[in-house]
Amino acid sequence: MPFPTLLADFVGLVFPQVCLACQDPLTRGEDHLCTPCRAQLPYTDYHRLPAEDNPLARRFWGKLPIEHAFSYLRFQKHGRVQHLLHQLKYRGQQDVGRVLGRWYGQELAEAGFSTAFDLILPVPLHARKLAQRGYNQADSFAQGLATGLGCPWQADGLRRITGTESQTRKNRLERWQNVAEVFEVAQPVLVASRRILVVDDVLTTGATLEACAAVLLAAGAATVSIATIATADR
Repeated sequence: MPFPTLLADFVGLVFPQVCLACQDPLTRGEDHLCTPCRAQLPYTDYHRLPAEDNPLARRFWGKLPIEHAFSYLRFQKHGRVQHLLHQLKYRGQQDVGRVLGRWYGQELAEAGFSTAFDLILPVPLHARKLAQRGYNQADSFAQGLATGLGCPWQADGLRRITGTESQTRKNRLERWQNVAEVFEVAQPVLVASRRILVVDDVLTTGATLEACAAVLLAAGAATVSIATIATADR
């Protein structure tokens, strides 16, 4: 057995990596999630459905012309997905976003979407929140999607120009009012006539993504699509 492999196995025994969903030790070849947890994640498979049968796409009907609406997983309280998102958002585990993004990007590419987008943009954090957390969890997912799809991404294509209150306990109208005028396009020339994919970690009411899509369309984007790691059932 090659020495690097032996060394990696020894390090794994002394400092075992654990599955970020269940905390069991990972085996060789497993990437942040163990094989059983990955198999049991609640996948939506929305990207395999016709637009008229996609429940996520229907949320935006009559509001904005969203080209494609995707979400990788279903959010379930106290489940694996919530635990993964907690690791990503609050425990500094940016690789969770990158790995899930890469896996989902590969699935989207295999489903025929490899040339559907010209640029991937993450929903931005306010500068103060970004400085406090040190990273944007949506950007981690955007990076992974860009790798899986073979599509460019830009971390700062959208800007959050004012801070907002937490969305957690707000209803749909309150969420929309909270984010309706807080985003702007950093450089309109970069989005003009381009097919944009906007990504976030979780979709609940969709108010944040609607607000981002609205400013992108106003800036001249040819189309806007959305993708998230997870979606919460309404």
